[in-house]
Amino acid sequence: MNIPETGHRLVRCLASALGMFALVGSMQAYAAEITCERIVVTGNQQSPPYLWEDPADPTKLIGASVELLQRALEDSGIQVEMLNAGSWEKAQEEVRSGRVDMLAGAFLTPERLAYMDFVHPAYLEVPSVIFVRRGQAFPYNGWDDLRDKVGITLAGNSFGTAFDTFARDHLRLERVSSVDQALRNLLLGRADYVVYERFQGMALAEQLGLAGEIDVLDGSMINEQLYFTISHNSACNSPALRSALAISMQEMVSRGEPRQLLEKYRQQWASQFLPVEPENKIEPAVIE
Repeated sequence: MNIPETGHRLVRCLASALGMFALVGSMQAYAAEITCERIVVTGNQQSPPYLWEDPADPTKLIGASVELLQRALEDSGIQVEMLNAGSWEKAQEEVRSGRVDMLAGAFLTPERLAYMDFVHPAYLEVPSVIFVRRGQAFPYNGWDDLRDKVGITLAGNSFGTAFDTFARDHLRLERVSSVDQALRNLLLGRADYVVYERFQGMALAEQLGLAGEIDVLDGSMINEQLYFTISHNSACNSPALRSALAISMQEMVSRGEPRQLLEKYRQQWASQFLPVEPENKIEPAVIE
């Protein structure tokens, strides 16, 4: 029997609607099984617009990753508490121990798989690059060209298994506690390059007034997927929570919500550093 095209469209719409109802039903079922009422989350506080220290409360973190996680858990009834653990290395240790339940963004590595569950799908792809002093770029065709150089990155940072392994075996890559320290050491000539996430690095350089003094090395892009993670030692970690998060993340990623939030918080971050007009600004006299 031949079904008219309108009939095919109706069948597809019905199938889509039924799929959505089934998805919502599954999410509600998993949410009903979650007994955790509050989940404590931390992350890299030097990664705007994903995460950064709340200017109104330095003990908290704000950013695109925070709102995304809140949306993902809104049907579960779980309260998300964002904690600024300090350095990125300290944040990871807090999650490893189970004192903090989740990281609001991490690249997947074998070492991290040993103590955290990664929520699939990833919510964004993050490009990392090699920063150099302006006017001091060197010939670069791949990681081998870094062998005779001194590099800096953040303690606890990963750039994917391939780069991490190469760096461990072949590079002199020093680790510091802050991006501020890394960039200033670069500009003082104490290193030849800094490896860090591209957009976060430029955002922090602009905040520090150093954006005009650094360049990105051509061809140095390293792309890695960013995931929410749950500590193996978290009292909140359960099949129900992981399933509810995975279902929510699949839906939000398919709708493009992570990228929309990234743009929203990129603007919010930039607005923190706009010059403030004086309240009693005196207008120049008009001579007629």
